[in-house]
Amino acid sequence: MLVVAMRIDDMITLDPAESFEFAGGDVSRNIYMKLVNFDPLDLDAGFKPEIAESWTISEDGTQITFTIAEGLKFHSGNPITAEDVEFSLQRAVLLNKTPSFILTQFGFNADNVAETIKADGNTVTITTDKPYAASFVLNCLTATIGGIVDKQLVMANEVDGDMGNEWLKTNTAGSGAYSLASWKPSDSVTLTANADYYRGAPAMKRVIIKHVQESASQRLQLEKGDIDVARNLNPEDVAGVLKADGVKVVDELKGRLMYLSLNQSHPALSKPEVRQAFKYLIDYEGMTNSFLKGQYTVQQNFLPQTYLGASSENPFSLDIEKAKALLAEAGVDGLELTVGVREAQERLEIAQSFQNNAAEAGIKLNLTVGTGKQILGQYRARELDIYLGAWGPDYPDPHTNAGTFAFNPDNSLEAKATGLLAWRNAWDTGGLTSKTASAVIENDTEKRAALYDDIQAEFRETSPFVIMAQQIEQNAMQDDVTNFSGGQAITSASYWQVTK
Repeated sequence: MLVVAMRIDDMITLDPAESFEFAGGDVSRNIYMKLVNFDPLDLDAGFKPEIAESWTISEDGTQITFTIAEGLKFHSGNPITAEDVEFSLQRAVLLNKTPSFILTQFGFNADNVAETIKADGNTVTITTDKPYAASFVLNCLTATIGGIVDKQLVMANEVDGDMGNEWLKTNTAGSGAYSLASWKPSDSVTLTANADYYRGAPAMKRVIIKHVQESASQRLQLEKGDIDVARNLNPEDVAGVLKADGVKVVDELKGRLMYLSLNQSHPALSKPEVRQAFKYLIDYEGMTNSFLKGQYTVQQNFLPQTYLGASSENPFSLDIEKAKALLAEAGVDGLELTVGVREAQERLEIAQSFQNNAAEAGIKLNLTVGTGKQILGQYRARELDIYLGAWGPDYPDPHTNAGTFAFNPDNSLEAKATGLLAWRNAWDTGGLTSKTASAVIENDTEKRAALYDDIQAEFRETSPFVIMAQQIEQNAMQDDVTNFSGGQAITSASYWQVTK
């Protein structure tokens, strides 16, 4: 048995077509197989065949035809067929939940999906609206939304044409290394090993993921031997457990970014000078050298380090006087704003640091603190003046972040493009939307990297996002735990390869 302590209060649903939160991604990765996926023991190798044993690409670059591997089964015992793949991907488009943009960006919609994602015998062909780089399409299929569900089981639980969505919120229909035994929201998730997993039965017959909010509580349980892995220790507690016998800490540079977003529906926050002023109200170096030490590194760009096109330009630093001058230039004085922040120690500490700096510039910030589900709900509904939170990539391609931070083709309320951070922020990105669209179809790797560098340079200066830091995940664990992977910068945690 493997017992992991982490924060899981952001989990809203287990349906892979709807799940779009960090903890949910971890659970889904262990339950659902995909057409292509990553090997946690060899992440540098990129995506590899999983349900698809092979694929071919048409001469014009608009079609990828996958051949489905034989002999694979769902947890139910049903065989995995091309029809299941067709159903799963079509279903994700038709349900049109928050992460659906990962697929619909290829031109799939309710009207054409029956033809653009189509099974034929033991093959499935997807037809995109443009000749995208094949690696981009395949990278997207490794996202949570690419999880293949058991059509027969899901449709047996359909209610009022929902394609099993209500049932899959709290149940699963996968084929991965683990199946769901139970999920108690904001309490625990229990997974049971799949003895028939195609890579071999996992060594850990059971995985329990406990919701432990406080770092100190995670540390205490680790030192007492009640848990095997603690995933949310603050720097002080990391330093503490390193002094304990039988415990180790493993560092991984993650793709997760900590950022602020300024709602452009607010008349003051929509002024360019005000957006710029907020970038000088963050003590980037001070935070990463104190309460975030060892767990974050300064990063002021939307692409994390290790990604194609990542930039190391970090031009902003804490400068209260410069912020005051920019606010005065904008004619703004005496602002009072609401900041939504999840109840997590490092986020609260960032919020308090930001609150103190803003006060020196004459801005009063009121913190609204809640669970991940509560705060995310308000953010996605454009209800917060400012959101302080984290963003993690959905797949290992630069478009995963460019396509949400800098891309927003329809800024109207009616668009409800909640998967796009620019839309949540009510920000019409202007020319950045078309530049991002051009970058994603560029096949020359060097040219593509240069395009993202240019987009980020403009983004830093004009956007209403204040990107502050990139996460270094410090997972503390018992010495006898081996091969635990949090996924590094490209994917979620996996448990099948863990031994004790």
